[in-house]
Formats: sequence, C-alpha cells, structure tokens
Amino acid sequence: MISLLIVDDHPVVRDGLRGMFSADPRFEVLGEAGDGTEAVTAAEQLHPDVILMDLRMPGTDGVTAIRELTRRGVQSRVLVLTTYDTDSDVIPAIEAGATGYLLKDARKEELFHAVEAAARGQAVLSPAVATRLMGQLRRPATEPLSQRELEVLQLIAQGRTNRDAARQLFISEATVKTHLQHVYAKLDVSDRAAAVATAFSRGYLTPAPNPHRHQS
Repeated sequence: MISLLIVDDHPVVRDGLRGMFSADPRFEVLGEAGDGTEAVTAAEQLHPDVILMDLRMPGTDGVTAIRELTRRGVQSRVLVLTTYDTDSDVIPAIEAGATGYLLKDARKEELFHAVEAAARGQAVLSPAVATRLMGQLRRPATEPLSQRELEVLQLIAQGRTNRDAARQLFISEATVKTHLQHVYAKLDVSDRAAAVATAFSRGYLTPAPNPHRHQS
C-alpha cells in the first residue's frame, strides 16, 4: 500500500483526491495540507511515500516547499499535480527535486500509475510536459534578449510603468509594449512578474542597489 499526503489550497480538490485514492486498496491517504509550509510539517510527521504537490498556492508555494523538503532530507517522493505546464513552472519544480510532474486533467488511472511509479522513484511526466522539456532540450539556444529589451526589462523590474520606461528610453509606450511582448515570447512567460522572475533566474538581471542612487 502506498501512503499519500495531498497538498492543494482548494479543499474541494483535496476532498476529491482523497475520495479517489481512499476508494482504491493500493493507496492510503495519511493527511492533507493547504500550502507549502503545512506540507513540509506534515511530511516530516507522517512520512508519506508520495506527496501530491500543487504548485501555485497562497503563502508558501509548491516549488519552495519541494526545495525545503529536499534540504531537510525528507525521503518522500514529490509528484507535482497542477494545471500549469509552462517552462517557468515545470523546470523549477524538477530542479527543486520533484520526481514527477502531472497535469490535473490526467485520467484517474494515469494518476494512479504515476503515483505508483513515483513511489518506486521513477520519473513521471505528463505527455504535454515531456514534449515541452524535449523541445527545450532540442532548442539550440534560447534566443537572447536584445539590449533594448534588457533595458525595458530592467526598468520594469524596478517597478516602472510602461509610460515611465517610454519616457526614460525616449521611445513610445507602444514600442515598450512591443519589446515586452518579445521578452515574454523569448522567456516563455505571460506577464511582467514572471518575466522579471525568469530573467533573474537566468542571469539576465542581477539584484542591484537602490535604483535611484545613480541619479543623485
């Protein structure tokens, strides 16, 4: 019997998963958690074979929880179960130590099989995620950001609006938006916050001292 810890911020999702697994004699649900902090505490207390981990949760998110579980040497396998399959979700989760990555649209038997495989320490990826990762590996190189795109991104990272960036760079707001769309495409993200976070993680941006200091 494979023991489970279910981690998701939505009680309805947790109830559904608990009911599904509890009805099958192959599995035993030891507990639930509503965010990453609760997950780490529960994992250390319950020692589940597999942790079903949502990623985007208020408070401590899934990737942070996976890193902490790895840091603490928790032996439980982590199987990510989420609705998100972007590079900015998949890659950090796997790098943090997740054994597998499954999407919430998976069929019941697919989910059961994934949990069994994760319990054996086998890597499990949903077809969509596997295809995305293969695409990443086959891509010769990420198209670099242009100097102007970097300048726009640096200003956005400082909290500037599109209008502020346009004024500082002596370009139109429309041009700023165009540069941002190119940045989103190159970094495979969909919003400003994700663009900034991904740019820092890939080394395009580095933490800087007070951005106003150079103006004095």
